[in-house]
Amino acid sequence: MNSDLEISSMRDSAELVVGVLKSLANTDRLLILCHLAQKELNVSQIEQITQISQPTLSQQLMMLRKSDVVTTRRDGKQIYYSIKDPNLVTVLQTLYQLYCHQAHKPL
Repeated sequence: MNSDLEISSMRDSAELVVGVLKSLANTDRLLILCHLAQKELNVSQIEQITQISQPTLSQQLMMLRKSDVVTTRRDGKQIYYSIKDPNLVTVLQTLYQLYCHQAHKPL
């Protein structure tokens, strides 16, 4: 019986992880999330930092909201985005250390 609970828990976790990985599996979304891992940003700030065109940015932010990866906060007319799960920030930091930070060092 205990084994059945572990399998159920693993299945639930696997589905959560697959959802997170799907969110990361797009260049624009990954770039957005990398910046949000550093701090909360509004749409204008995200557009300026990432150089992603407004229509594409809106579409990708909508996908991140639907996948429940980001949370939003309204302040007047501005909508601010932040990463919902601190574990995702850890994943993004790890990816940075493995792939971005090392890319600038000579072999």
